[in-house]
Amino acid sequence: MKFYLSSSKIGNEEQKLIDITKNGNKKVAYINNALDFATDLERKNKSDSMDISELQRIGFTVDILDLKKFFHNQEGLKEKLHEYDVLWVRGGNTFVLAQAMRLSGFDEIVKNFHKDNRDILYGGYSAGVCILGPTLKGIHLADDPSQKPFGEEYQTIWDGLHILEYAIAPHYKSDHPESEDIDKSIEYMIDNKIPFKALKDGEVIIIE
Repeated sequence: MKFYLSSSKIGNEEQKLIDITKNGNKKVAYINNALDFATDLERKNKSDSMDISELQRIGFTVDILDLKKFFHNQEGLKEKLHEYDVLWVRGGNTFVLAQAMRLSGFDEIVKNFHKDNRDILYGGYSAGVCILGPTLKGIHLADDPSQKPFGEEYQTIWDGLHILEYAIAPHYKSDHPESEDIDKSIEYMIDNKIPFKALKDGEVIIIE
């Protein structure tokens, strides 16, 4: 399993993203559930469209994959994911994304893909990469952990997927609305001895 982990959008390693997916048919499952808390649907749809256009511009075929359609249907989701070469998980609220992943079983599927070294790329940015670390503590200073668009009965998830051994702090020292909050997140991680990597917008971590 390969990883293309960006602070914001595709980032500055566009050619590398093209190169590391050259053996597949470049079919992308675009997962936008980190924005399921949003009430301004026009703005949300515009943001999704911009993301999808950028992926299409570099040669990908993109389907929106809504994890809500697979809540409590992990086997159905697993079967669906086998259609894709790339899982692209966008930014938004990491805690909302964690809940959608848990309810659909996406979290366990991706961990098994990683363990089995399946030939698939996990890519994304912001919340989509924050979720991969060992914990979401620290990110709670940038993302609201109380957001529960799928129901108040679900407890806030504080664990990441434990695929990475470190947390990712995106938007570090960047022209981004969350940049100051990320400074607080990093301070929290340092104080609590949480290993992390800070990414400025444009920067990308690539794992092959």
